Amino acid sequence: MRLKENRIRTVSSEALAKAAGVKSTQLRKDLTYFGQFGTRGLGYDVEQLAKMISDLLGTNSLQPVILVGVGNLGLALLSYRGFEQEGFEIVAAFDADVQRRRDNETSTPVYGMDRLPEFIHSRNIRMAILTVPAPSAQEVANTLIECGIAGILNFAPIVLHVPEEVMVNNVNVAMELENLSYFIQQ
Repeated sequence: MRLKENRIRTVSSEALAKAAGVKSTQLRKDLTYFGQFGTRGLGYDVEQLAKMISDLLGTNSLQPVILVGVGNLGLALLSYRGFEQEGFEIVAAFDADVQRRRDNETSTPVYGMDRLPEFIHSRNIRMAILTVPAPSAQEVANTLIECGIAGILNFAPIVLHVPEEVMVNNVNVAMELENLSYFIQQ
């Protein structure tokens, strides 16, 4: 949490609400569902708030995540150190072509797709990052789901068809640029 990193001890509901893009009354109401820990006129103890959020999200210890598709984007994500700060650790990567020459090295082990099911089961992995080409994305997603993955961060530019109990977050950089382009034209 950035507040802790900046050594801020208390934060007001107004400041939190502004950062979250909601009204402070709604933020206070939502936080009361998790207990009474704010002090009127002083705000919220940052340490206590961070612990409560970590407990709720299950991020008080690093959650294991796998990455499937070690091309340019996959390699870039493997190099990104920000996941650990938010409570996630990419513990392994998988690719159809393990021997492919890659410009950058990674400390994360890269395995062939044949090792995927056993790895997921043995480590009880529940989340995956998908950075495979669009034509193979649905097939890989199906395999992940069959192996027990319940959450997929999808960078493939297709809509995945998954069971209702599986959560998919789609990241489409081109669409985000399109949105920016629209708003800067106004």
